[in-house]
Amino acid sequence: MKLKSRIVAFLLIVVVIGSLMGTTVKGVLSNINLGLDLQGGFEVLYQVEPLKKGQKITESDVKATADAISRRVNVLGVSEPSIQIESGNRIRVQLAGVKDQESARDVLSNQANLTFRDVNDKVLLDGNDLQQGGAKPSFDEQGRPMVTLKLKDPDKFGQVTSKIAAMGTPNNLLVIWLDFEEGKSSYKKEAVKADPQFVSAPQVTKEINSKDVQITGSFTVQETKDLAGILNAGALPAKLKEMYSTSVGAQFGDEALKSTVLASVIGVAVIFIFMLLVYRLPGLVADITLLIFTFITLVIFDWINAVLTLPGIAALVLGIGMAVDANILMYERIKEELRVGKTVKAAFKSGSKSSFTAIFDANITTLLAAGVLFALGVSSVKGFATTLIISILVSFLTAVWGTRILLGLLVNSGYLDGKVRWFGVNPKRVHKIEEGVDTLDLTTRFDRFDFVHNRNKFFALSAILIIAGMLVLGIFRLNLGIDFSHGSRVEVQSEHSLTKDAVKSYLDKEGFKSDDIVISGKNDRAVIRYKDDFTKDEVKQMKADFKKEFGHEPAISTVSPTIGQELMKNAIKALIYAAIGIIIYVAFRFEWRMGVGAIVSLLHDVFFMVAIFSLFRIEIDITFIAAVLTIVGYSINDTIVTFDRIRENLHRVNKIKSPDELAHIVNKSLRQTLGRSVNTVLTVIIVVVALMIFGASSITTFSIALLIGLITGIYSSIYIAAQVWYVLKVREMKKKGNVDVGKKKKQWGTDEPVV
Repeated sequence: MKLKSRIVAFLLIVVVIGSLMGTTVKGVLSNINLGLDLQGGFEVLYQVEPLKKGQKITESDVKATADAISRRVNVLGVSEPSIQIESGNRIRVQLAGVKDQESARDVLSNQANLTFRDVNDKVLLDGNDLQQGGAKPSFDEQGRPMVTLKLKDPDKFGQVTSKIAAMGTPNNLLVIWLDFEEGKSSYKKEAVKADPQFVSAPQVTKEINSKDVQITGSFTVQETKDLAGILNAGALPAKLKEMYSTSVGAQFGDEALKSTVLASVIGVAVIFIFMLLVYRLPGLVADITLLIFTFITLVIFDWINAVLTLPGIAALVLGIGMAVDANILMYERIKEELRVGKTVKAAFKSGSKSSFTAIFDANITTLLAAGVLFALGVSSVKGFATTLIISILVSFLTAVWGTRILLGLLVNSGYLDGKVRWFGVNPKRVHKIEEGVDTLDLTTRFDRFDFVHNRNKFFALSAILIIAGMLVLGIFRLNLGIDFSHGSRVEVQSEHSLTKDAVKSYLDKEGFKSDDIVISGKNDRAVIRYKDDFTKDEVKQMKADFKKEFGHEPAISTVSPTIGQELMKNAIKALIYAAIGIIIYVAFRFEWRMGVGAIVSLLHDVFFMVAIFSLFRIEIDITFIAAVLTIVGYSINDTIVTFDRIRENLHRVNKIKSPDELAHIVNKSLRQTLGRSVNTVLTVIIVVVALMIFGASSITTFSIALLIGLITGIYSSIYIAAQVWYVLKVREMKKKGNVDVGKKKKQWGTDEPVV
């Protein structure tokens, strides 16, 4: 009965968790905040600059400006805005889901420095004379939109209007200005223009002693609402200069969300099938815990009110890949223990214990890379890092603790005793416990490979490829996107088929000339790049023209030279910090020689990724850095698992007396971990390929970088990291003078049981 109760407990846990997830997942998904790349909206980075000559911008000025922007955002009625103060007197504003992006940008950056002046530009009243919250949109007697104001002191207004009336026609005008610029603005210059900069200039013929003032002009209803809102919010205490901006139309966001979710579902479904086919019953348990992992991650996102971005979805799916890796590590160790003849219960206990250190170390090193990305990343990259960090922590919880509980209930029920096929193990490959076979002696599918004694061939191959890569970089250099250089990127979707010549002809006609035009999608999308960064007014004009021509608003990103340089510096800094953190951790947990091998391997992987991007002229954008650091995590993950097995196998022998004995240990360790590495990388590649084929075009660069990195990562962990450590270790052994330096190769036999 006790054994049956474990089966019942397993089923009850699965049913309860499944019911909980099924009844709440819809609500959780609806509560998650989507980033502007998934629902449209815009992001702008402002540099806070002095309003007056000689003014010094202080921390309190920046905070006051951010507060004023926040009040204006409230006027817009945008849900879940993000307003962050950054170093260097900067404010980053993200407004997802805002419909009228251009009006919103005008409202945010409008200085709203209201002044009442005479025709000689002398200030008579300013915003300080208004009652707080006294501005309201209204209509005049003819039904035209206007703004009404309430003044603090009607007597002061009476004195002002009396003075204006005394000036006589045609000078008896009360000129109302927004953002009057000293030395540049002038009533006499603007009065002759068809569209003057001042708001209005009503004639005053007598003294007006009233609290209520009406501002009329050629307003729309929305403009009166916006003007009243920013007047009530108050004038900004400093100027705002746009350093970076990006806007995404609702149609782009909706399409990106649908395509990336589809890609994720396909990728994860294939992973589930793969786990079932390869690991049988444990694979089923892994699939259950993966569903739990996904649900918990989404719940945490809801709790912390995080914003899910497009790279964030990719990070979530990659987190599933990492959770799979933890399961694969444990299952491979259980299979090894079963093969040496242990019972299912003993194999489960031993395999779970021996796999823990590798899982722990691999997750910690990936967490280091994600932490650096979070600290130095901005915008969607920070969102990616946030998702990756949450995924790593949750995967450790579900894949280690959750899997052990669920699989432990089944194993300890006793129903699986002797049923090694249920764990994906062929009974013909199982030894009897009496044979005394150790896991170090087990044969693998890779026994014909002698990695160590062929290391120089692969060192030479890598050296040749590195030299070739240097030549490629020297000739072609990197195809840097606007994130790392500067300029503007325009993506437009059309309701009809496009050609490069047709788009170029239209751009030339409208004055937006560019030779850098790429047609993509089903020939219904064009990406246009400019070396100059557009002003706010140019972006507004382009959006209006493109919507009229193509039927949709374009997505436009502009980056100033300053921001481009800073992003590049931060990217390099992120890689350096991640490398330093990893080498320190590896040296602490293992030994410094393994740390050196790990870093050489990482540099090898990153260099090849960069060289391939240079050769094929693939544009490098900000998501490329996220991909590089993700690969740093995955590559070190592979390397850590390899080093962990080498360390474990070294502890099983009393003393290494010769390089050949050390080579035997290294070779056996690599063969034992290669199956796990192949399976892990294969599951992640499945997801990456799905993202490349079905995902949004904006993460194509990310997906390509990951694919390259995954392939080079498994290569470098075997042929670079482990071999560099072997060379350094042999040198240490030779210095101690206690080794046999003979070059006789070890002959590998078979341990397969006689049937």
